[in-house]
Amino acid sequence: MPLSESQNSRSQPHASLSVPFSSDSVAPAHADESWSADEALAGRDSAVALAERESPTLADDLALLMAASERMEMSAAGGSPIRDGDVVRSEADSRGNEMGLEGCGFLSQFGQSEESTEWYSPMPPGYVKGRTKFVAVIGTVMSGLGKGIFSSSLAKLIQDKGLSVAPMKLEGYLNIDAGTLNPYRHGEVFVLEDGAETDMDLGTYERVLSQNLTRRNFVTAGQVYTEVLGRERRGGYLGRDVQMIPHVTGAVKMKLRELAMHGNPIAGERGKPVDVVFVEVGGTAGDYENGFYIEALRELAFEEGPESTCFVALTYILEPSILGEQKSKAAQLGIKRLMEAGIQPHIVACRAKNPVNETVREKIAMFSNVQLRRVFSMHDRESIYVIPEAMRASGLDREILSILDLHDRVNPAHEDTARQAWLGFSNKLTGPRRHRIDLGIAGKYASLRDAYASIDKAIEHCSIHLSCDIKVHWFDTTEMNTVEQARKTLAPMHAVIVPGGFGTRGVEGKIRCVQVCRTGKIPFLGICLGFQVATIEYARNVLGLAEANSSEFDPKSKHPVISELPDQKRIEGIMGGTMRLGGQDVVLEPDSLASFLYDGRPSVRERFRHRYEVEPRYIEALSAAGLTFSGRHPKYPIMQVLELPQSVHPFFIGGQFHPELTSRPLRPQPLFMGLVAAGIRRANPDLPAEAISLRWLRPAPAAAGV
Repeated sequence: MPLSESQNSRSQPHASLSVPFSSDSVAPAHADESWSADEALAGRDSAVALAERESPTLADDLALLMAASERMEMSAAGGSPIRDGDVVRSEADSRGNEMGLEGCGFLSQFGQSEESTEWYSPMPPGYVKGRTKFVAVIGTVMSGLGKGIFSSSLAKLIQDKGLSVAPMKLEGYLNIDAGTLNPYRHGEVFVLEDGAETDMDLGTYERVLSQNLTRRNFVTAGQVYTEVLGRERRGGYLGRDVQMIPHVTGAVKMKLRELAMHGNPIAGERGKPVDVVFVEVGGTAGDYENGFYIEALRELAFEEGPESTCFVALTYILEPSILGEQKSKAAQLGIKRLMEAGIQPHIVACRAKNPVNETVREKIAMFSNVQLRRVFSMHDRESIYVIPEAMRASGLDREILSILDLHDRVNPAHEDTARQAWLGFSNKLTGPRRHRIDLGIAGKYASLRDAYASIDKAIEHCSIHLSCDIKVHWFDTTEMNTVEQARKTLAPMHAVIVPGGFGTRGVEGKIRCVQVCRTGKIPFLGICLGFQVATIEYARNVLGLAEANSSEFDPKSKHPVISELPDQKRIEGIMGGTMRLGGQDVVLEPDSLASFLYDGRPSVRERFRHRYEVEPRYIEALSAAGLTFSGRHPKYPIMQVLELPQSVHPFFIGGQFHPELTSRPLRPQPLFMGLVAAGIRRANPDLPAEAISLRWLRPAPAAAGV
């Protein structure tokens, strides 16, 4: 029935509307012609203006309907529709029926709109509540307790039982990602396969779980707020006042459920629901910036139902040297802050220097309403890789399975196989080593080891597989003022790594270190910037281009052998000031050192994070002078691996990529393995190759005429 004066005293009688968009003045010229985004917005505004001349109420109705239509179209195009099976019919539907639009297909699109209720629980299509379980790890007392190590180790235990797992890190800072964070303030930036620049904890998850993660696994407050405000500007909330609760917390729940639905699929495969999502909340309970995450998790646990969520409070037990005993008061107060936020922990994990005694565990249990058997000591260990087995010995995994009712999903045979493989690695951590070398890392962030955390771990992986005690020496290249100083510093080293970095500080010191390694035949691995300074050093001291440099450090350089290549960036779709990020294919030269280390594979995939590259017009001259570019882009003249012939240097190689990001405990990175093996040979020149590793030591070239 048409809207009439009797139905609304403000309206004037007018003809019945059959379709909201009926005016020729606001529709496309032809039925098959589509609107652009700007034309659609202009059309909407014109339609509302036209309606206002007829009736203010009709204008309100039309604006509401059009905003809903935009939202539905956005969902159909791949957005995140809002689902809520318990809602009543929307205000738009009610008004539409008053206008005689009961049979209109347009209205039926949002007949289940949630905007008539305070209940707001967004879910991806096909999501089933309770199918995926959640384990949330929240810190108390202070930050830096190792939430990522704890969460990844626990996830490893569950993964070994045959269940699928996916981790998520929730960061409270307003940055969109970690790409612009100073390493001195936040440690290294860990780049994922899809190019996401993330927190270093994502590296811990990848190494322990042996998974390639994606941007779905990393969320910042900046991402959440940007998404919510962008949706509000598009009319995605249908005129609602957008609030922290339920809209911001709803966005967090949506991200958690999307990860639960899709997990971390292997490239080229469709994602599928995972058994358990492990959620690490950055910061500490009581922080302003992570409060909405904790509230979102509380809502999630309520909505998902019983046995769906396990909350773990990671706390800290003080042991002041002046007292000589452990004190639990700080832990009690920290857990109290968490409980004040509506979170009752199911498990309390107590970080401490020494094993937490029974008395302290009893106090924690009493003041936190947690059973004593679920209060665990998480004291310091010799390596993070022994933590999963320590957790298993304490029964932590069994408690998780009981809380989440997951015992029936366990595969005992899978657990036995996975456990034996892991123990084969972790048991060697404390065993005797056959070799010992000194390895130098010449970088600009040497005073903070977290800036090179993945390099440190990659070296540790090699030390186990090659049974080598590696003593790492950290050198600040800003202090390498002369070649002689660099030579004196590096001479005792059996191998040297020159890692990545940005900016001019310490670059000349890195170049001097490369020169010492090249001329002194010290096994050398250059990473990212290390690859670039190796090119500069060779151009200066071998090719004879004394003014060779990078346009990053000297924009007016006479010989910019390293430069930013706008044409190549445009070809690859990398525009403006952005970097080349994430996994890229590298084609390897046959019979090269790189090919040998990668077991003869014609191409490999490594992760990049750089903006500058070898200038193509210098490639021919550098190659003629003896520098081999053994790894290249599959299509474009982008050099990605360099090396010196074995007849010139025993082991000299550099990669424009970051090989440390793909090293795993059970699958150590080939370039690092080759470097350490070459270092062992330098330390023990008379030791036969078979006593070191025939796999990682390249056979000597055959003598001429043989």
